[in-house]
Amino acid sequence: MAYTYTNSKGATYILHSRETTLTNGRKQTIYFFAKTEKDGALDSVPEGYEVSETKNGLPVLKRKK
Repeated sequence: MAYTYTNSKGATYILHSRETTLTNGRKQTIYFFAKTEKDGALDSVPEGYEVSETKNGLPVLKRKK
């Protein structure tokens, strides 16, 4: 089951990841939230990260300090 996050406004978002290739050829994994479940949905928050919310209510993934 995909990891879901409900923000302070009551909207539900699903966590996804995707591997992209940067212009220098290096590969990097990006994490993002979407309102619908797509390919790449994750079951949990990756280790070392935590979910935070912007002032507009959009969820973002941040590294733990």
